[in-house]
Amino acid sequence: MISFLQINGLTKRFGDLTLFENLTFGLAQGDKVGLIAKNGAGKTTLLNIIAGRDGCEGGEVVFRKDLRIAYLEQEPRFRPEASVWEAMNPPADNELQARQILDRLGISNLEQRVGELSGGQLKRISLAKTLIGEPELIILDEPTNHLDLDMTEWLENHLRRQTISLLMVTHDRYFLDRVCNQIIEIDQKRMYRYQGNYAFFLEKRRERIEAANAETERANNLLRKELEWIRRQPQARGTKAKYRVDAFHELEAKAARQRDAKTLSPVVNAAYIGTKIFSAENVSKRFGDVAIVDNFNYVFARYEKLGIVGNNGTGKSTFIKMLTGQLQPDSGRFDIGETIRFGYYSQEGIAFDEQIKVIEVMQNIAEYVDVDGRKLSVSQFLNLFLFPPDKQQNYVFRLSGGEKRRLYLCTILMRNPNFLVLDEPTNDLDIITLNVLEDYLAKFKGCAIIVSHDRYFMDKVVDHILVFKGQADIQDFPGNYTQYREWKEANQPAGKDNTNNKSDKPATTRERPPKAENTKRKPSFKEQREYESLNEEIPRLEQEKQALETMLGSGTLPPQELIAQSQRLAGIIEEIEEKTMRWLELSENISE
Repeated sequence: MISFLQINGLTKRFGDLTLFENLTFGLAQGDKVGLIAKNGAGKTTLLNIIAGRDGCEGGEVVFRKDLRIAYLEQEPRFRPEASVWEAMNPPADNELQARQILDRLGISNLEQRVGELSGGQLKRISLAKTLIGEPELIILDEPTNHLDLDMTEWLENHLRRQTISLLMVTHDRYFLDRVCNQIIEIDQKRMYRYQGNYAFFLEKRRERIEAANAETERANNLLRKELEWIRRQPQARGTKAKYRVDAFHELEAKAARQRDAKTLSPVVNAAYIGTKIFSAENVSKRFGDVAIVDNFNYVFARYEKLGIVGNNGTGKSTFIKMLTGQLQPDSGRFDIGETIRFGYYSQEGIAFDEQIKVIEVMQNIAEYVDVDGRKLSVSQFLNLFLFPPDKQQNYVFRLSGGEKRRLYLCTILMRNPNFLVLDEPTNDLDIITLNVLEDYLAKFKGCAIIVSHDRYFMDKVVDHILVFKGQADIQDFPGNYTQYREWKEANQPAGKDNTNNKSDKPATTRERPPKAENTKRKPSFKEQREYESLNEEIPRLEQEKQALETMLGSGTLPPQELIAQSQRLAGIIEEIEEKTMRWLELSENISE
C-alpha cells in the first residue's frame, strides 16, 4: 500500500493541559479512518495540526510528495463579500461537478454573498468545495453537521463509492459504520487503532476495556498485599527493599486506571406529569408563500417519545417554537397541560458567562438534583455527565465547543423537567456523551420530542416520527427512522432517485404507511361504564391533588395535619397512576 500520511511522535499541550503525547500513526491509499474521542480530547486540534493550521510541541507530519489534499474545517472561513460561486472557485473542468454537488447540498443561489449566509450554509459550501477537484486525501471535521437526512445519505453513498482516502471526525455512527474501514480512538491521551468499521470498534473496545479491568483487579489485589507489607516495614529497612517500594507505586498507578465498559446511565427524576400533555388544535402557520402547518391536529400521549425529521427549511424548528410559546400560530392553538414543565434544548444554545467555572454555572441553578431517588450535589451530577472534578474547576472559556453543548444539556436536566424538547441535540456531542443521553432518554419518566438528523440516535430513542416534507405536508409514521426509510424506498415510484434532497409530495395512488393492526373489539357494558366513570374520577383527583399541593405549600398547617395531608397526597398520586393506566387499557378498545 502507498503511504499517504505519516505522523510521528505528535505532542500537543495548552499550558499545563496535555491533549495527546507521542501520537504516531499513518494513513495509506484506500484507508477510510474515523477518529473517535471525548469532547475536549483534541480531535479538531489534531486535524488542524495535520492540515497545517496549528502547531505542536513535538513530532512531525509527513505527506507523500505532491499529494492532493482537501480539508473541511469545523468553522469554515470565506471572504464575506465573495459570492457563493467565487467562494467555490472550482477548476474549469469541474464546473458541472461543482454545480451538481451544490444542488445536492441545497445551495441554489450562486450569486448570493457569503456574508449573508447562515453557519449551516457556509458549512455546506465548504463541504462542496472540499469534494470537487478530485483530492486523493480528504480530512473532514464533522461533515454531517448542518446536513439534513437526505444530504447525509447522499454524502455517505458518495464517499463510500469513491476510491479516495479519508480521515474524519464525526459523531454520526451510521456514517462511521458504513464509510470507514478503520477507527482510531484517543482515550486518556493514548491511541488505539481498530481495523474495521464502527461495529467492529465497539466489539474490540469492549474486549479491551474488559481485559484492562481484569488486569486492574489483579493489580488491586496485589496492591492490598503490598500496602500491608510496606506499612509493616521499619523506616531503616526502606533502602533494602527499594524495588518493592517502586513496585508498590507502579501498582498504585495501575489500580487507579480502572475503567468501566458500561456506559453511565443517570436517571434524573422528572417532575410529576399529569394525563393531559398537549394537543394541537387546527394549528396553521405560514411565512409568506411558505406553509409550515395547515389545520394541524395532534394529541400527545403520556410518556410519548416522538421524533421529528425532515429536510432543512420544512418547519421543524418553527413547530417546536410554537409548541414552547416562542412563536404564535396564525390560527388554532396548542393546549398545554397544567403539569407540563418544558426543558428546551435549542440549536442556538445559551450564552455562558465565560469567566466563571463549570461548577458555578450549575450552582447558579440549584445546589442539588434528584437522581434515582438520591439527592446528588452539583459536583456528583456533573461527574455523571462526564465532567470529572478537575474539569468542574475549569473556566467556561477553556471548554471545547462540544463540552459547552454538554454543559448546556446539564443545565436543562438540572431543572427537573417532565417534557424535554430537544432541537438537534447531537450536534457537537461526542459519541460517549450521546450514549449517556440515549440511556437517559430511554429511562426518562416523562415526555420527549426530538428533532434530529442523527439517524442512529433517532432509531435508539423514538418509536414513531413526524416527517416534515415541506409546504405543510406532515406524515405521522408508526416506527423509527430506519423503518420509515425502508418503507419509503419500498413505495418509491419506479425511476425516482431516493437520494434527491428536494421534498416531494406523494402521489395520491401511493400506498400509505403501515398502521398498527386494528385490534379493537366491542367493549362490554361494564367496561363502557368503567371508562365513563374514569373520565370523571381522574380530573376530580387531579383537582384534589392540586388543592393539596397548594395547602401543603402554604406553611399554615399544624404538624399533625401536615403529616396527614402529605400521606393523603401520596395516596392520590398513586391512585391517579393506577386509574390512568386502566383508562389507557380501556381506551384501546373504546372510541368516543
